[in-house]
Amino acid sequence: MNKFARLSLFAAAAIALTACGNKEEKPAAEASAAAADAGGDVVVKIGQVSPMTGPIAHLGKDNEFGARLAIEDLNAEGVEIGGKKVKFELVSEDDQGDPKIGTQVAQRLVDAGVVGVVGHLNSGTTIPASKIYSDAGIPQISPSATNPDYTKQGYKTTFRVIANDVQQGKALGEFAVDTLKAKKVAIIDDRTAYGQGLADEFEKAIKAKGGEIAKREFTTNTATDFNAILTSIKSAQPDVIFYGGMDAQAAPLAKQMQRLGIKAKLMGGDGWQTPEFIKLAGEASEGQYSSSCGVPRDKMPGFAAFNDRFKAKFNTDVQIYAPYEYDAVKVLVDSMKRAGSTDPKAYLPEVGKTKMTGVTGVIAFDEKGDIKDGAVTVYQVKGGKWEVVSTVGGPAK
Repeated sequence: MNKFARLSLFAAAAIALTACGNKEEKPAAEASAAAADAGGDVVVKIGQVSPMTGPIAHLGKDNEFGARLAIEDLNAEGVEIGGKKVKFELVSEDDQGDPKIGTQVAQRLVDAGVVGVVGHLNSGTTIPASKIYSDAGIPQISPSATNPDYTKQGYKTTFRVIANDVQQGKALGEFAVDTLKAKKVAIIDDRTAYGQGLADEFEKAIKAKGGEIAKREFTTNTATDFNAILTSIKSAQPDVIFYGGMDAQAAPLAKQMQRLGIKAKLMGGDGWQTPEFIKLAGEASEGQYSSSCGVPRDKMPGFAAFNDRFKAKFNTDVQIYAPYEYDAVKVLVDSMKRAGSTDPKAYLPEVGKTKMTGVTGVIAFDEKGDIKDGAVTVYQVKGGKWEVVSTVGGPAK
């Protein structure tokens, strides 16, 4: 009898475990529908990924704050989709700016039942993670990944709300030759998908304009000592030094250029067009140039109000991408509204048809998922602040 009792208990436990397993594996959309049928709000999870630890954590938190503000605003509106009231929940992950970790957290978000993803921040994490979202059929909108390869893969799930590095590199290269009258240029990149990709596009633009590449050097996205590279570059006497990378490296680079008496202007892209660069570089930041993929903030239709609420809620200044992150979340939800469904299979086709005015301006996508009429603005540090020098592109007036 004891033997049969034990077998019965084992069988009952196996059935219970199977039932629990089935319950846990129920798709998020089905669980949400069940909640709605029971009289509650449909809970819809949206993923957000950025590096929230490490040297560019300030940029990652900036992105996350933009997403959180969007989620808060949507829940305050009391959004209804398909006749059912929806409550949005942000599922935030830290990829540490590492491609390997980026794919791990991407799979974690898929397993958690998110119906859309905003991110990643870096091109180096965004590109490998995009395959995981594509395989799962989940829309992914990056607010900051500018490497053109991200949308060249042919995935129907990839979008970005910011100009790419073909546009940015061309604008910077032409500015260096046409405005700064640079004839000899040195280039350094951090060997990431973003830094190297942008540097490559900048080099193409310089050569197309008849400029000379005096030196091409590389470092890493964790380095802080650039003395050997700069000593080598100094002997070439370039008019401009271009750095493809982020502010955590651009700032010590600027300080070491000053210490070595290098007179060339430092130029770069959106990765270091930040308040943090000025803070870290101090007086060495004065006079340096960098760009941002978008129109100036005073030209963004919704930035002033967004900025006031952002500072009031998070007690910090916007770094770069928070308004684009905010808009990316809104694009996902606008697409759900038009589809009348939160199911990615149903609303994914609507993402590509988007035409809306967000905080950053008019948002519409081309056939690859790139934003149409992407603008690039060049800035210079003057008096300890980034000042607009010129803007290239943008929607027709």
